[in-house]
Amino acid sequence: MKRLVVILITMCVVLGASAQDNSTFRFGYLSYEAALQAMPGYAKAQQKLADLRAQYQAETKRVEDEFNRKYEEFLDGQRDFPKTILQKRQTELQELMERNIAFKEKSREELAQAEKEAMAPLKIRLIELLDKIGRERGYAFIYDTDTNALPFFNPNLGDNLNQTVKDALQ
Repeated sequence: MKRLVVILITMCVVLGASAQDNSTFRFGYLSYEAALQAMPGYAKAQQKLADLRAQYQAETKRVEDEFNRKYEEFLDGQRDFPKTILQKRQTELQELMERNIAFKEKSREELAQAEKEAMAPLKIRLIELLDKIGRERGYAFIYDTDTNALPFFNPNLGDNLNQTVKDALQ
């Protein structure tokens, strides 16, 4: 919603400025995600993230297997355990389960942070490139078609920058 308001305000300012000097404004549009994926370094960043994700998944599987093994041992011996040992084992299982849940949550947070850090330099470079292209071509704005925030725009009145950006990245 906030993004839509910003886009509408930007368009109003641009249209108002355009109406004052009786000139038309130009805009560009592109798929930001496709441009990001075309950047050198994107595949390497994604591979690094996939490797990290695989490490976390392997550790998650290991702790789940450990929990399952201990749970099966608990089920097998629960009839024979004295009450204090039964309660101790139940407490151990509960603590193990809580640690596993905490680990999964921490893993999600760390993966999200790693993705943010890996993609930050690429996003900065892309923003700088779009700024340069926008200034050189005299665009009022460059629209990201991935957001779906603008239900309609006439592509004949703007320039498709997908190939321009890909070429500039090479």
